[in-house]
Amino acid sequence: MDTETATPWLTEAEQCAWRTHLEVNRLLTYRLERDLQPFGLTMNDYEILVNLSESEGRRMRMSDLAAATLQSKSRLSHQITRMENADLVRRENCESDRRGLFAVLTDHGMETMAKVAPHHVASVRRHFMDLLSAEDMKHLHASLRPIADHLRGQRGKP
Repeated sequence: MDTETATPWLTEAEQCAWRTHLEVNRLLTYRLERDLQPFGLTMNDYEILVNLSESEGRRMRMSDLAAATLQSKSRLSHQITRMENADLVRRENCESDRRGLFAVLTDHGMETMAKVAPHHVASVRRHFMDLLSAEDMKHLHASLRPIADHLRGQRGKP
């Protein structure tokens, strides 16, 4: 089948929306990363700290944390090693599954979260939230929700 003729190309409006989405995604991620740099954290570090801080016992199985952060187990393992070296997290064996490991937020990691979170939230507000009206926010959420639901359902599928 000739994919060139079978592909419904993007209309001008669709292409404009798609490219704007890509640009906003890249620019916002870049800005949020830069605002975390003074704390020695990356967005991936911060996302791991958030997930652990919100989990029962400030711990998650490594496999669940990899799924939650959309990282391969190998990549997460390297990330956790770096974060262990900074005393933000530690690994603990899983008593019920000898092959399983937990990532656990240390006290220093929790203190770091408490220090960084207000700055991160201020950055999110400054570069995203404060630029949208309440009505815009409502429409944005309604527009993005079906896409997030669809993509969440695609996890692990080719």
